[in-house]
Amino acid sequence: NEAGGRAYRYAPKHALAQLAATGCFNGTYYASGESQLDELRTLIDQIDDDIFLAKLAVYARERAFMKDMPVALVCALSTRDTELLHRVFDRVIDNGRVLRTLFQMVRSGQFGRNSLSSSLQRAFQRWLNDASVGKLLSASIGNDPSLRDVLRMARPSPKDNARRALFGWLTDKEVEKWAPATEADLPAEVQALVAYRNSESAEAQALILGELSVRWDLLADAARGPLVWKAIARQMGPQALRMNLNTLLRHEVLNGRELVEYVAGRLTDADEIRRSRQFPYQYLAAYLNAQAVVPQKIKGALHQAAEIACGNIPELPGPVVVGVDASGSMSMSVTGWRGRGATSKMRCVDVAALFAAAILRRNPDSVVIPYDTRAFAARVDPSDSILSIAERLASFGGGGTDCSVPLREANKRYRNRRFAGVVLVSDNESWVYRNRPEGGMRSEERRVGKECRSRWSPYH
Repeated sequence: NEAGGRAYRYAPKHALAQLAATGCFNGTYYASGESQLDELRTLIDQIDDDIFLAKLAVYARERAFMKDMPVALVCALSTRDTELLHRVFDRVIDNGRVLRTLFQMVRSGQFGRNSLSSSLQRAFQRWLNDASVGKLLSASIGNDPSLRDVLRMARPSPKDNARRALFGWLTDKEVEKWAPATEADLPAEVQALVAYRNSESAEAQALILGELSVRWDLLADAARGPLVWKAIARQMGPQALRMNLNTLLRHEVLNGRELVEYVAGRLTDADEIRRSRQFPYQYLAAYLNAQAVVPQKIKGALHQAAEIACGNIPELPGPVVVGVDASGSMSMSVTGWRGRGATSKMRCVDVAALFAAAILRRNPDSVVIPYDTRAFAARVDPSDSILSIAERLASFGGGGTDCSVPLREANKRYRNRRFAGVVLVSDNESWVYRNRPEGGMRSEERRVGKECRSRWSPYH
């Protein structure tokens, strides 16, 4: 493995599926973003099955909720099977941020070309003409590349004057170059956004916001004080609220009881949580990053939202042993190193602990064993909140990695109990025995290893 330990080699399809569901193209404890890209391209070259690549791209986006990896698969697919490309394009490229990522990957030349092929260009043009006004406005948030860059290279033919005026406005063209479209052809949402940005009073902005439904990011820079920010907060979705609690606090949105009640209610809306595909660890991240003065009702709402987000954890056929890897490498940011100010504070061990806590909640007779090169005594109450359990479990360890520890510990401490299986939440970088072949292990280690294999192999 990447830590130098002996490990099983996955078949190319298995390895690619694992990378597509977990890779973020950012530096990790053992690997860089460049090495992940090299591994991805190597694995793709080894797989002569375009249908598998297409299905994996859809799965990675719709089920694993990944952003960059499925786009990379679509980029690779564009050079191999254009029919499959068009079949999966709209399912993977489902928002403007992902569209700009695809454009960036093509322009980088890492997948065989640095410009849009005719097939890709048609897919971009279709997306740009079919996207709603709101979707295009959302896509305009962000740079390098910007939506303006995308429009200029894709060169879509506007389907009507409203779309022609919108494309002209998004690319900062002079109004004269929109002809035959004029400013009057701009969609109502854009005209309202322009009026909002040009308003000279908070009252006028708040009045416009009552009729304007666009992403809050398009409104924030021009907002004139707390009155407008309170109106913006009411337009935020639950994910935006979760990610911007400190921002709302800074702009005095959470000073009044009414807005605190509103934000807490949005955060705990079960239908919204499932629709927006948020993971429990995202609520843990919000909880850990919230300033001390964030109202307690909102912090309590984060606990409740995490419980709701754990609703898809299955009730297993019996108790299980859950090994939580708390080694040093698990202290890495869950999305990898992205540079100062951009790297998530959420560590891999935090997510591992949260996953274990979720299993424990649904299967309360299970046993959780945090470990690095030894096991740690973890006294957890399944009735505690998910976030509280996770915070406690993540406090252990920090040393090397020995993934056999939970099995060994279960056989020693719980040998008279029956378990339905074992779950290891780990980066699988076990390395402790890399310089010691099995024949050189102490007799006790051999005995325990043999017992582990005989007891656990049906579930491994």
